[in-house]
Amino acid sequence: MATAVSAQPGIASDKPPVVLTKRTVWLIFGALMASMFMSSLDQSIVGTALPTIVGDLNGVAHQGWVVTAYIMAIAIVMPLYGKFGDLWGRRWPFLVAIGLFTLASVGAGFANTLGELVLWRGIQGLGGGGLMILSQAIIADIVSAKERGKYMGPMGALFGISSVIGPLLGGAFTEHANWRWCFWINIPIGIAAFAVAWFTLKLPSHRSGKKIDVAGIVLLVVATSGLILTTSWQSISGTRAYDWTDGRLVGLVVGTVVAAVAFVLVEQRAAEPLLPLHLFKNPTFAIATSVGLIIGMGMFAALAFLPTFLQMSTGASVTGSGFLMLPMMAGVMLTAIGSGIAITKTGRYRMYPIVGMALATGGLMWLTQLRGGMSMVLFSAMIFVLGLGLGLVMQTIVLAVQNSVDPHEIGTATSANNFFREIGAAVGVALFSTIFTGRLTDRLTDVFASVPGAASGAGSGGASLTPAIVAAMPEPLHSGVIGAYADALAPAFWYLVPLVAIAFVLTLFLREVKLSDVAGMVARGEAVADHGRLVEGVVAGVAVPADGSGGSASRPSDEQDAGSLTR
Repeated sequence: MATAVSAQPGIASDKPPVVLTKRTVWLIFGALMASMFMSSLDQSIVGTALPTIVGDLNGVAHQGWVVTAYIMAIAIVMPLYGKFGDLWGRRWPFLVAIGLFTLASVGAGFANTLGELVLWRGIQGLGGGGLMILSQAIIADIVSAKERGKYMGPMGALFGISSVIGPLLGGAFTEHANWRWCFWINIPIGIAAFAVAWFTLKLPSHRSGKKIDVAGIVLLVVATSGLILTTSWQSISGTRAYDWTDGRLVGLVVGTVVAAVAFVLVEQRAAEPLLPLHLFKNPTFAIATSVGLIIGMGMFAALAFLPTFLQMSTGASVTGSGFLMLPMMAGVMLTAIGSGIAITKTGRYRMYPIVGMALATGGLMWLTQLRGGMSMVLFSAMIFVLGLGLGLVMQTIVLAVQNSVDPHEIGTATSANNFFREIGAAVGVALFSTIFTGRLTDRLTDVFASVPGAASGAGSGGASLTPAIVAAMPEPLHSGVIGAYADALAPAFWYLVPLVAIAFVLTLFLREVKLSDVAGMVARGEAVADHGRLVEGVVAGVAVPADGSGGSASRPSDEQDAGSLTR
């Protein structure tokens, strides 16, 4: 059977196609892993060091900007890197992303004021967003979906590792060295990654005559910035979150909604939309992206507050609380890598997100049983189960998305999936913070009111409590405060359980689409494989398998009867 492709034709080029040897693929993979590690690490490493950082830079009142600037920049540029990589190739955008991130790490490490630090953190985000998106898209370019699991698994594990190692390193640097090492650590990694990428990342670059969606870019920047600023209002302005008597907040929300609606209208008419809305008609893309959004809202919100609970309930240091989160990292690594290998061997992936979301939902329900003074063995089991679930889902849904779209839209689809997960995390953490903080304030107020004179050393409602202060408290005040944290945090997880359960239900509708056995670059006629399964040539812009079966070189959507691929 022959393969007739009515999707976009292969990209014509006078240059010979890239030959994808195993050595080349693994060298590129090493550079991608180093780059992804830098980007994901910087989302969490600052958290434990933040009190010391803002204290040194005299910026306590505006400390939220250090985190918000980075998150906002990452979210804004994700769709841009994805689209521009599809249009012009990914080599130069990737090198620019590494360069920006490394340069900004130097600037952040030497910052003398909070304003300088926030500026460099924003530039870090501009590079970090590209590293996260382009790494996943480049793997799709050079490795077929059928073989991609063994590469995507370690990438998924990397996110789990960085989420635990980040706070641990941040605490260690702050306690035993200098908080500036939170940024300087990126410099040698960045230089090494840039050097390896420069010599090994021989990806084709090409000019595109297509018109850039300028209006879409502007509206996406406005809408994304507005949404993240709205959800981060409390940490930035120092006022209580969602205070609707503040005209600035109301104006920000209205502007965000208007920009979002305008963005959708513009994308419907754009010749080359930044975020093609037809992707949402693809069932696999729609379901996987919705699951990613919910994971961001539910799981990351839950994980953000567990170290605080550990520090208060066990008296652990910021570094010690990081060590106590290691079981979750072990769970993520075990299932992310294991499922990736299994997917490569069997070619089937649908069961993993289903089992993963079931485990994650169960783990979250189990966390509602947190109690002050509970066994750390029991706590470790709780977060280990949560990690097992996350490891099965995170990269598997990215693989499903990449496998279900046209090879020319791999970057755009990958960035969209990650973009919505990042947005979900920003919204989820803000909403969960409001719930948790409100419950905690009420319970601490009751605890201090029950002990005469207790509030005098803790501030109003316990606002100035630290792990050291709590550890030094006499009984029954000590047990009361720990109990207040547990009583505020554990039941708050129930608000997340229905949300995560919805993601589980959505995975039941995820279709099993046969994994493509042709890498993205090969499908687009930009590369050939070096083994016998593929003819080292390009026919009509698409590499043709040697057996003439047609393989699955182009996959415009998971609805194969759409007419875009005829077997």
